[in-house]
Amino acid sequence: MNIKITIKDISLRAVLNNTKTAKAIYNSLPIEAIPEKWGDEFYFEIPIEMPLDETATTKVKAGDIGYWPPGNALAIFFGPTPISSGEDPVPASDVNMVGKILDDARVLKTLKGTYKIKINKV
Repeated sequence: MNIKITIKDISLRAVLNNTKTAKAIYNSLPIEAIPEKWGDEFYFEIPIEMPLDETATTKVKAGDIGYWPPGNALAIFFGPTPISSGEDPVPASDVNMVGKILDDARVLKTLKGTYKIKINKV
């Protein structure tokens, strides 16, 4: 399930996993939102509600895409978060691993200010 994430003039190719949560996200596309930023993580509410699943973890890498059930939110990780102890992001609590950015997600660190994020099927 290929998707495109666009913020301002940055477009990133990504792929969603073959899980129930990822399929629900894919079926809800397109999504547009103004993301919140928590360290080097963008997160925003999406129109699905799913529980934690077998992929749930707090061990993520830059470029991972997770679904955070407490906020019905999609999380895009591109670097350390406020609770990281190293270079890897650490979510606030378990996220379902739903996908991966294929391009270099660290380019999102260059964004300053607030922008709309768009996620579309490819």
